[in-house]
Amino acid sequence: MPIAIRAGQAMSRRQLLVRSAATCAVAGLGSLARPYLSRAADRPLITSGIQSGDVSANSAVIWARADRAARMQVECSTLESFKTIIGSATADALPDSDFTSKVLLDGLPPGQDIFYRVRFESVDGQGLAGETQVGHFRTAPTSRSSISFAWSGDTTGQGWGIDESRGGMRTYRTMLDNRPDFFIHSGDHIYADCPVERELKLPDGGVWRNIVTEEKSVVAQSLAEFRGNYKYNWLDENYRAFHAAVPLFAQWDDHEVTNDWAPIGTADETGYAEDGSSLLVARARRAFHEFMPMRSLPTQEDGRIYRKIAYGPLLDVFMIDMRSYRDSTWNKRDDHGDTCILGAAQLAWLKRELVASDATWKVIAADMPIGLVSEDAIALGDGPPERREHEIADLLSFMKRAGIRNTVWLTADMHYTAAHHYDPNRAAYQDFEPFWEFVSGPLHAGTWAPAPLDNTFGPTVMFQKGCSGENLAPCYGMQFFGRVHIDGKSGVMTVTLKDVDNRDLWSVDIEPRPDARPGQIMAQHI
Repeated sequence: MPIAIRAGQAMSRRQLLVRSAATCAVAGLGSLARPYLSRAADRPLITSGIQSGDVSANSAVIWARADRAARMQVECSTLESFKTIIGSATADALPDSDFTSKVLLDGLPPGQDIFYRVRFESVDGQGLAGETQVGHFRTAPTSRSSISFAWSGDTTGQGWGIDESRGGMRTYRTMLDNRPDFFIHSGDHIYADCPVERELKLPDGGVWRNIVTEEKSVVAQSLAEFRGNYKYNWLDENYRAFHAAVPLFAQWDDHEVTNDWAPIGTADETGYAEDGSSLLVARARRAFHEFMPMRSLPTQEDGRIYRKIAYGPLLDVFMIDMRSYRDSTWNKRDDHGDTCILGAAQLAWLKRELVASDATWKVIAADMPIGLVSEDAIALGDGPPERREHEIADLLSFMKRAGIRNTVWLTADMHYTAAHHYDPNRAAYQDFEPFWEFVSGPLHAGTWAPAPLDNTFGPTVMFQKGCSGENLAPCYGMQFFGRVHIDGKSGVMTVTLKDVDNRDLWSVDIEPRPDARPGQIMAQHI
């Protein structure tokens, strides 16, 4: 039975968002309370902050990492005081997972602010407990309530790590100030192939001074080095505060492994498994899943990343994976044979889920844009569909035939921000309905100049902002994210492109169109 929110809770949430990464000095966790013991060295500690993810109307994943083998204890409440506990769960943090631990909180009330607290206890039966940290998330609504969320990507890229004298990863603090219901990270959570040096020279003669760690000082090859890349991000106070207060919807791209990787054919100095697959990719995938607050999927495919997250009647989010199933060659016109970027199984899944979706808006969270020319992505240049573009053409045509409307594509990857509108009247390939694609990033990495578009699907630039050169340091203010607001009454989606200083750079209101789907008959043609 849902518990009513007490008067004044909105102010409590505001206070939490300001101090969300702080440690709470409490001796116990309600029914989990243990006598306070002063032997601090004997008590397991939270080493890398706390975070929630994959939030639905009645559940969420909670993540934390301990400094040793320990048992994670989690409790949640609709009250910041935790006077009433509505759920609890435990899970072990063991060496095999680098002492990371995840639990699924289920049976939560929809559309409510949920406060959760985490601590680790020893697993030796002594009941020694470390400090408690408190976080927050909001469950998805089951009514037509307004929703706001943010998206971006590209963290700690091109050697730009944490310079505390310059405010660290400031974009995370700015996004926190926007108080989104959740955050979509479009990939490149880490740059495993980009070591962080102690100092970097800036064009104006200044010096960028990074926090450095042993594992982040080399190109990642071992499992420990991949794990160390994720742990590095947690050293930033803005990062910790943001993830304690805002749920994460995570996907990946190339730099979680290495630049421009493909599942087969990536050069791997560390070796290959018996089936020919890369050990480097396997280690990177393992570290990604250990450090992301993702729920386990009911599938035989181990480590699958693509999934749908339902967030009430106004929104379904389709998290796709444009890395794990692509062909093994560069995206060049003179390459022949089977080509793909989604793969047959994922493409069929996406079609089925789009047909089944009753949500007003269908956001396709992609780790790469459609129409920006790149030998690593989809677009090759002007003209009819070629190579990987055939999959996109097939998907867009299917959505038109099935009457699926109100699809919006969100991505990062390009290290600048842009709004693209796709229209068949401008396109070399015309069997689709108009749609929007928004690009925004980096969160904390080098900024780049805008890339050219091709006319295959008729995109036009409605807005773009980048730098005139390449790899501009974060301290020059060209770090970007996007904010989406869906009005609960009208259903209008407002997309705003923003920068690290919280300036609104460009915005558009998109009216929802009535569904044109002729029932579920299209499902049999997938």
